[in-house]
Amino acid sequence: MAEDAEQSSSSLSTSEEFEIVGGSEPGVSKHEDKLNKKCFDEKHKAAGGELFMASIPSIPVATELKNPVKCSRLDKQLKGEPVMDHPLALPIPAPATQSSIPTPASQEPSEITKSPESGITSGNIGITPSMSSLEEISLSQSSSLQFAETDCSLFPHITYLGCAVINAPRSEIEIQRNMSILNQQASDQAIEITLSVPSHSEGSVILLDSDGSNEIASFLIHCILFCARGRPETPEKECFAFACSHGETAETSIFHCHIFKCDSPETVVKLLQCFAAAFHRIPKYSQGRTSSISSEKSIPVGYSVKNTQQVFKFETILDIKEEDLKGNFVSCPREKDFFKFRCNLEKMITVTISQISSNKELKLQHCFGLLISPGRNLDHSEMQALEGVLMNKIINGDKTVYHISANWNPADPIFEILNTPTTRDNQVYLSIAVDLVFSGIDEPTRFVIETKAKIFNTNERFWYFSKRAFHDQFYLRLKEVENDAGDRNTLYEVVSLENSARKKFPSSVSYQGSEQSLALHDQDTESDNDEPLPSGTGEVSKECSSFELEGWAEVLQRWRLNLKQRPKQLTPLVRRGIPEALRGEVWQLLAGCIDDRQIVDTYKNLISKESTCGSVIQRDINRTFPAHDYFKTIGGIGQESLYKICKAYSVFDPEIGYCQGQSFLAAALLLHIPEEQAFSILVKIMFEYGLRNFFKNGFEELHLRLYQLEKLIEERIPELHAHFTDLGIEMHMFASQWFLTLYTSKFPLIVVFYILDLFLLDGIDTLFQVALALLTLSRKDLLALDFEGILKYFRVTLPKKYRSENSARELLSAAINIKVKKLKKYAKDYAALKEQQKYQEDPVSKLQKENSRFQLSNLRLEHENDDLANELINVKSQLGFELKSALEKVETYCKEMSSTRKSLTELEDEKRRLEIEVNQLKELCRRELQQAESEISRNNNIISEYKQICSQLNCRLEKEQKVFQDFVNAVKEEVEDCDRCSKKLFSSNNATIKMNSNLTNGSNMEVVDNDRQVRELELELAQTKLALVEAECKNQDLIHQLNNAIAEIQASKNTWLHKTWSSLKDVTKKEGSSSSAETKDST
Repeated sequence: MAEDAEQSSSSLSTSEEFEIVGGSEPGVSKHEDKLNKKCFDEKHKAAGGELFMASIPSIPVATELKNPVKCSRLDKQLKGEPVMDHPLALPIPAPATQSSIPTPASQEPSEITKSPESGITSGNIGITPSMSSLEEISLSQSSSLQFAETDCSLFPHITYLGCAVINAPRSEIEIQRNMSILNQQASDQAIEITLSVPSHSEGSVILLDSDGSNEIASFLIHCILFCARGRPETPEKECFAFACSHGETAETSIFHCHIFKCDSPETVVKLLQCFAAAFHRIPKYSQGRTSSISSEKSIPVGYSVKNTQQVFKFETILDIKEEDLKGNFVSCPREKDFFKFRCNLEKMITVTISQISSNKELKLQHCFGLLISPGRNLDHSEMQALEGVLMNKIINGDKTVYHISANWNPADPIFEILNTPTTRDNQVYLSIAVDLVFSGIDEPTRFVIETKAKIFNTNERFWYFSKRAFHDQFYLRLKEVENDAGDRNTLYEVVSLENSARKKFPSSVSYQGSEQSLALHDQDTESDNDEPLPSGTGEVSKECSSFELEGWAEVLQRWRLNLKQRPKQLTPLVRRGIPEALRGEVWQLLAGCIDDRQIVDTYKNLISKESTCGSVIQRDINRTFPAHDYFKTIGGIGQESLYKICKAYSVFDPEIGYCQGQSFLAAALLLHIPEEQAFSILVKIMFEYGLRNFFKNGFEELHLRLYQLEKLIEERIPELHAHFTDLGIEMHMFASQWFLTLYTSKFPLIVVFYILDLFLLDGIDTLFQVALALLTLSRKDLLALDFEGILKYFRVTLPKKYRSENSARELLSAAINIKVKKLKKYAKDYAALKEQQKYQEDPVSKLQKENSRFQLSNLRLEHENDDLANELINVKSQLGFELKSALEKVETYCKEMSSTRKSLTELEDEKRRLEIEVNQLKELCRRELQQAESEISRNNNIISEYKQICSQLNCRLEKEQKVFQDFVNAVKEEVEDCDRCSKKLFSSNNATIKMNSNLTNGSNMEVVDNDRQVRELELELAQTKLALVEAECKNQDLIHQLNNAIAEIQASKNTWLHKTWSSLKDVTKKEGSSSSAETKDST
């Protein structure tokens, strides 16, 4: 019921400023979701019975009013006079007719009480004129109002219909509309309660269960702005409602309308009389009452019947210090509503707690732990405990102050978010908790402080900052319990714990889609250096195991035999991911367009026609998948095929034409199949899968899907939904692009293909499954970010998380395991909501809503303008310093350039001189080499001639010796027979032999000399050859040295090389002359 009530007025903005009548102190009532849960859990009981009245004497009218101005307005309103001096007062016409009813028997004859239909018509206790007169209510004499010692009146058998968030708490039209809606929808969700109305202005209206034993919720009287009853002669004549505010200031207040139904119209009159009395009276607490909270700074308690509950008010001061260069801890600066941290510096967290209410002091025994974690709305298990927690107690008079501190090292990977520098306009949320053990309470009580921080670099310097500590107030509601031990110590049970820094009763506001804001482009709410992931990024692995291919082959074989029926094994295979090689064929089979010749022929006909969207398509395809090689080239094959598909569809479906985002889907299809088949699948997705409905009727279908997504998030991730609601994050800010492009425009290709696999298998439900999986896996990161940070996270960080195959498969697995239910119910709720808004929307409220939106936009633009102006001033100042430094550098560089030019001129002259010397040295080496080669050639010729002469002489000598020997032998043979001749011959022969021996010895000596000379010549020849080889080696060394010298001259251009070349000349000349001398000597 509460959910329906919230939907009935969710279209109304809550951004208008209001002056809250009776103060702006935050309420101490419980969170509204507890009341809604109670409403859903309780069974509806039949209304019946008579009014139970506490039988005590009536309390006289107070002689002194707490707020005379307020009471004077009340008197006017109760008398039926218009009130125009109130900032919220608007004249509302009084009812046209009023009828009277008989006076009750219990009333004195002098008292006149109007009928329920006329006594209080549309009663407005606090703003608008509705009642006839103050005497008609008879605050001090009416026997129907009797106040017990507990200062309250009980009304049993009241039916609580529900609660709704409203925009204008003083608008009777809006309250009556919500009253009518909830009364019509009252069924099993309505519960029977007992309503406790206080007798004074500092009490609380308490909702008890039907037997009055347990409290469901409570509302402070001074936070109730408006009371109204149902119009006479309508089904709502037995109903009444009151509007109350929740929040610290008028700017942050949220207004709720709580609606009740009584058993009779007379009970409605009596209830409103009690409310009127509560607004007039000031409490007079007795000094002996221990359960009252008499301090003006403390919160008045709406006392229950047994008066066993108390509210204790605590003040906490949070101070965070970080280590400086000297090793000391200094307080971190705090600006507006956030701290300023430097990363990688150890910090000390100090929490100071003191009780500021004047009731009985709760003694703090010890601190169970100090915890910290990035984010907000966290579970207890998500907090990280710090080590070395210290607690000191300081007694200052009658006040005890507790200091709790612990060191915190943000470099721990757990606190990576709180140790990473944020961008200029972003902050991160962090939660700090202390677990306290009070005397009389068995379980530790956790005080959670939520704040924001901005992270800077380690070397950042803060020149001007304030060291304001973070103050917060906590309201601990305790209930006394029986002490079985029998001692005098009071035992308590914790009923609720609330703090003033957070909004109470965060209601789930229904989807308020803005057709103008459903832009497909990125949310340009910030400017930073972090670039988003280009579309078409990533590589997809084409590897596939043989086992997987065999499974697919078997399924595809059976599927081709019967295309109309999907095989049973298909679903698990697709959910594991279609192999890249088979993806094109499987997509066609899933879409049911395999071998569709008709659509192919239609496509060929369509691409020949002209389209009115040609320029828009051409502009979009240039930014479609720019990271992929196939679409990167302007005018390439990929862009040409993409243009044809988009153009053909714009002609094929003239009702939709071309819408931004279709190019991304077509590009993903083109990467696997030809353009004709890609066009066929695109048509199937748009028509049979229902994607084209998103673009029709002003995105009406998209609004519905976003509403369904919001409800799913509220059901599955309530803490994230509450965080989005607090920050003003709406579904269309991130999910509209996901749905319109099927996640193809921002995410890596591996994720895109997996999502298309599931979408072609399961349809539209896949969009919700993937969205919930993305939000669930990123829940902790999102809870730690503010408005700008969340938008940047969706735009930049989230797509980059799924670039690897493992992370993509993790996302796929999480999406598959999510079961999407209640979509039809949410669709009916959305249709009913739109129908109600169509017929019941107040033109004034609509204008107020638009005005509020414009004011918020104006404030945001002014804030951005101030930031940009400050940034411009800083940039101008910085540029001035940089310009001055640059001019000084230019002057220095000019001087250096002048000296460098002079040095360059000298070096060029030296280079030219050295080049001339090198050329001369080359020429000298060349001449010397030629001379040495000619001498070597001449010596070789001489040696060869000598050898030839020696050879000829040897041959001649051998011939002569042979002839002579032959002659001697012949002579000897002739004279052997003659003794005389033989004797003469022998005698002469001996002499001849002697002479010949002498001659032979002489000739032998000559031969020996000749042999010796030949050997000497051969030795000289060998030496000459050796000298030639050495000369060639030296020549090569000289050439090598010459090349090195040239290289060194070009590198260093130093004058000392001149001496080196001179020495090389001398060495070459000496070696050349020595070689020539040796050659001549050998000759």
